[in-house]
Amino acid sequence: MAVSSGKIIQNVFVCRNRQLDSTTQFAVRNSLPYYQARKLLAWRRTGFSAMQLRTLTTTNTDHGNRGGFYCNAVSASSAALSLEKVDFSKLQNGSDIRGVAVAGVEGEPLNLNEHVAVAIAAGFAAWLMDKKKADGTKRLRVSIGHDSRISAQILQDAVSRGLAGAGLDVIQYGLASTPAMFNSTLSEDEEFICPVDGSIMITASHLPYNRNGFKFFTNAGGLGKADIKDILERAASIYANFSVAGLKNSERAASTSVKRVDYMSVYSSNLVKAVRKAAGNIEKPLEGFHIVVDAGNGAGGFFAAKVLEPLGALTSGSQFLEPDGMFPNHIPNPEDKAAMKAITQAVLDNKADLGIIFDTDVDRSAAVDSTGREFNRNRLIALMAAIVLEEHPGTTIVTDSVTSDGLTTFIEKKLGGKHHRFKRGYKNVIDEGIRLNSVGEESHLAIETSGHGALKENHWLDDGAYLMVKVLNKLASARASGSVGGSKVITDLVEGLEEPGISIELRFKIDQSHADLKGGSFRDYGEAVLKHLENTVDSETKLQKAPVNYEGVRVSGYGGWFLLRLSLHDPVLPLNIEAPSKEDAVKLGLAVLGAVKNFSALDTSALDKFVQAS
Repeated sequence: MAVSSGKIIQNVFVCRNRQLDSTTQFAVRNSLPYYQARKLLAWRRTGFSAMQLRTLTTTNTDHGNRGGFYCNAVSASSAALSLEKVDFSKLQNGSDIRGVAVAGVEGEPLNLNEHVAVAIAAGFAAWLMDKKKADGTKRLRVSIGHDSRISAQILQDAVSRGLAGAGLDVIQYGLASTPAMFNSTLSEDEEFICPVDGSIMITASHLPYNRNGFKFFTNAGGLGKADIKDILERAASIYANFSVAGLKNSERAASTSVKRVDYMSVYSSNLVKAVRKAAGNIEKPLEGFHIVVDAGNGAGGFFAAKVLEPLGALTSGSQFLEPDGMFPNHIPNPEDKAAMKAITQAVLDNKADLGIIFDTDVDRSAAVDSTGREFNRNRLIALMAAIVLEEHPGTTIVTDSVTSDGLTTFIEKKLGGKHHRFKRGYKNVIDEGIRLNSVGEESHLAIETSGHGALKENHWLDDGAYLMVKVLNKLASARASGSVGGSKVITDLVEGLEEPGISIELRFKIDQSHADLKGGSFRDYGEAVLKHLENTVDSETKLQKAPVNYEGVRVSGYGGWFLLRLSLHDPVLPLNIEAPSKEDAVKLGLAVLGAVKNFSALDTSALDKFVQAS
């Protein structure tokens, strides 16, 4: 592929760097963008458990236009391969893979190192070749992107070696968003080596700096739990059979099959086109709007310069756009109170029309109007439901289990839609939306209170940037029609949404070492708690169990409701309570306490404290 197109940035020579001397550091700094170089050099100080192979760094001078650097390892006979024991099954987190990728945090041992990443990538390659029925006549290709975490560069290179060693072509995107990675399986543009057969996003969403993980995509969407289990089982087998010679071969394969592409320019351009189209093909439909972005030092900083500004918006006052994997300003999480306070303050300080905030990998988002009113959780769902139901009257809106009764009333009575409340977990919600369509019930939106939202028109991808494009479309169309100014059109869309006087979430931990478990699993114990609560509620005249419920026990009473459910992955029973007042919330809390008081392995101290403080 010719470099003159400007799309293929370079072939990348991937190496393992344990000790970076001054020559190597110079090569790193001059072959990578500044923030990536900073992450890679910082990585050396974390104590990453890398392969014990001495490497020599050599500036590449004999590969034409291929820039960068590469490493020559010493012969296999002079290096011993020593691998730590890893339980690959514990890396599964629903439909994602997550682990500890940076050493140094007490009580959090490293379990996602280079070797593990190589094995997982090779496991995905084997899974993908089976799914695509690769016959050897065509090399499959996989794109890799990452968020701003300090472990990203090392893991990206390790994943590249795992894929290349399995015979796949690898395209590195560098800093990217999760939605962009899925889109790369759909885009048809050979200049950008698209579409790819599979895609890997290196991210751990809003988790602390020492964590990282992987999300996987094909053109059919994100992989599910069963797929991840399959990949990890393959990876465990591959890991157990690693050899120095095999790892060296993967490194050599990566030196010739890895390329780097600026795909984020394609993704950003598509978002811009979507807003222009919705506004009647106006070049700058957001001209006159002042919109601030808070990227939380994650991967979403592109949205200000590459989406909003080309559309004519003023973006001064945008903050934390610079990628920084230590997340020094606030957790990049639209559910976090400090994060929402930060973007709200930015809107008010800059007298902006709208504020937009993203999580680390941009698959979640939230907004703030010109008055400082936050649109996250139930309000964001109400806003998106209003937009979608204008376009698709009567459609079903799928949400997770913890949405409010006021939201149900708003969707069904005010908007004329149907609210289908399902299980927590963004993949559960999205898959339910897809399932409903498959059985003849029209659904165009599946959205979780965390900010994960997917639209049928966008291939059911949970894409925080695309959700905000739908909001921008409303601003642009209102401006074009001359109906309202600022963000009033957004605020008006949720008029009539009933909101609770109090909303809390408490967590009951299950002590797995307690005698009550008698060697059983926390899941069995949790299910027993829920069954007992359900039986107790049936005998209470002031409480009413939800007639249709897909997760846990949901009960209405005292003008509010509670939901007690079992966590998807952890030995925890989360309790959500919403009520008109704290007094009513306490009554609901006491009902729960009365039902679970005899389950000694359950830590209800958080609820005890809540009811006693009343």
